[in-house]
Amino acid sequence: MNFTRWSARLPGTQRRAAREDHSSVPAARAEYTRAEPGAAPPQGGPVGVPLPSAPDLEDLSARDILGRLPALVALVHGTGHHVAYVNDAYAAAFGPRPCGAPAAEVMPELTEIGLLPLMDQVLRSGTPRTVKSRKAGDGRSYTVTCTPVRPDEEKGRDSGVLVYAADVTDHAEAAERLRASEGRHRETAVTLQHSLLPQELEQPDDLRIAATYQPGGTDAAVGGDWYDVITLGAGRTALVIGDVMGRGVRAAAVMGQLRTAVRAYARLDLPPHEVLQLLDGLAAEIDASQIATCAYAVHDPNEGLLVYSSAGHLPILVRDENGTVRRAEDPIGPPLGTGGWIHTSGTIPLPPGSTAVLYTDGLVERRSEDIDEGVGALERALSGATGAPQVVCDRLIRSLNVTAEHDDDVAVLVVQHPARTGAAAELFHNASLDLLGGIEAAPRARAFATGVLASWRFPVELCDLGVLAAGELVANSLQHGTPPMRLGLRRTDRRLIIEVTDGDDHLPRRRRAEPADEAGRGISIVASIATSWGSRRTPGGGKAVWCEFVLPR
Repeated sequence: MNFTRWSARLPGTQRRAAREDHSSVPAARAEYTRAEPGAAPPQGGPVGVPLPSAPDLEDLSARDILGRLPALVALVHGTGHHVAYVNDAYAAAFGPRPCGAPAAEVMPELTEIGLLPLMDQVLRSGTPRTVKSRKAGDGRSYTVTCTPVRPDEEKGRDSGVLVYAADVTDHAEAAERLRASEGRHRETAVTLQHSLLPQELEQPDDLRIAATYQPGGTDAAVGGDWYDVITLGAGRTALVIGDVMGRGVRAAAVMGQLRTAVRAYARLDLPPHEVLQLLDGLAAEIDASQIATCAYAVHDPNEGLLVYSSAGHLPILVRDENGTVRRAEDPIGPPLGTGGWIHTSGTIPLPPGSTAVLYTDGLVERRSEDIDEGVGALERALSGATGAPQVVCDRLIRSLNVTAEHDDDVAVLVVQHPARTGAAAELFHNASLDLLGGIEAAPRARAFATGVLASWRFPVELCDLGVLAAGELVANSLQHGTPPMRLGLRRTDRRLIIEVTDGDDHLPRRRRAEPADEAGRGISIVASIATSWGSRRTPGGGKAVWCEFVLPR
C-alpha cells in the first residue's frame, strides 16, 4: 500500500509539484573538513565536523514518518473502520493488528477508551476531534486525536480516520495526585467548618429555630459561612449570621475566631451595633486581609421586635402570618475589618406567627444575574413557605436551586415566633407593676409577686423563691436606682423570669458583704437561689436586672 497518497490527502498538506534545484547552493550540502582562517563555523555544528545532509520530504514515505513516531498511530478506513496501518509504537503497546479487519473486533483498546463513537463522528463531520487523558486497559492514559483522511479515488479507497494517541500517563498520575491532595485539603476544611458551627442549636422558649449549612461543590473550596443562636437570659435571644470572604482552611479558621468572639461579646448583653463595633476591631486584628460580613439581631419577646445591626450583610427577611415579606434594609454598615465606621441598630417587628430568615450570599448570588434579583427570588419563595423551621429551610434551598454541585457555601437560619392558642397559650403569661412611692413600694411588689405566682399555679417552694428574688431586686433598685421603676414577671413553658428596670445605668455586681455590713447581700441572695441572673443597659437609658428559675418538668 502506498501511504504517500494517503499523506498527500491529510488536511493541511500539499504535494510539491517539483523538486527544487539545490545546485545553486552547494554549500548547503558540502562537507567541511577543515576551517579556513577567520571563517565562521557553519550553522548547526563545530568547525571541522561534517554536517549530514537532511533527507528531502519527498524521499520519505508516510510509513517511514509514522513508523518513527514515539506516539501511537493507527489508520482505519471506511464506515466499518477497517485497519489499514498501525505503527511500531502502537504494536508495542497493544500488539500487532491485522490489516483489513474491523477495528471494533481487533482493536478492543479503542472500545475501552470510548473512541469508536468519536471516530464515527469524525468520519461524518470531517472535523478533527480530541479526547484527553483516557485510561486504557493496560492502565496507561492517552490523549487521542482523530483526524479525518480524504478518500483516494484513484485507488478506490474510502475515507478514513488517522488515530494519534500520546501517552500522558505521567501527567494523568500527577493530576490525580493533585486532585487527591486538593480533596484531602477540602475534606480538612469541611471538617473544620462543621466543627466550628453549632453542633446543636439552642432553642429559646419563645422561638422555634432551624439552620442549614451546605458547602460548595467538590470544585469549590470551603468558605467561611457561619450562623449562631445565643440565649441572653430574661427570654431574649441573639441571632447571628456571617460570611468570611475567602476560601479554604484559613477562612474557616477566621470564621471560628469571629464566632467565638461574638458569643463572648453577646454575654455582655450589649446593643447589636456595639457588638459589631467590637467585632470590627477584632476582625482587623485577626487578619487585615480578611473581610467578613455579619448580621447580629436580638429578639425580645416582651417587645415583639427584632433589634438588629448589619456589617455589610444581606438584609434579614421577615414573613408575616399573612404571607407578606418585608426587608430589614437599614441601617447597613461596611463589612467587618474595614474600621473607622460607627455602626447603628435598627428594628423590625417579629410578632407571633411571623418567620425571619437570615442567610449568606451563596443562597441568592448568581454570576449571571444581579444579587437583588436573587433576594427577590428568595422573597417570593419565602412568601409561600410554611411549616416547621426545618421545612422552610429545605424549601428555600430547593426553590433557589441550590444543589450539591453549587459553587458557593450556603448558610440559612430560619427563626419562627409561633402564635400560640389554647393550652399552649396558657403556659405563657406576662405581668408587670410600676413601682411608685418610696420604701412602701417593696411590700407592694412582694404582694404583687405573691398573687401573680399563685395564680400561675406554681409549687409553693417556687412561689416563695420567686417572691424572695423579686423583693431583693426591687429593694436593690429602690436603694441604688432612679425612677421610673418597674417590676416584670414572665412565665414560659420552661422558666420563670423576674426583671426589674429603673432609670439608672450603673450595673450591679455581685460582691462579698462583710459581717458588719447592712447592705450588699441582695444580688448574692438572688444569685444563690436563682438558676441564672444578669443585667443590661436598656436602649432608652437605665438598666434592667433579671433572674430566671427553671420550672420543674
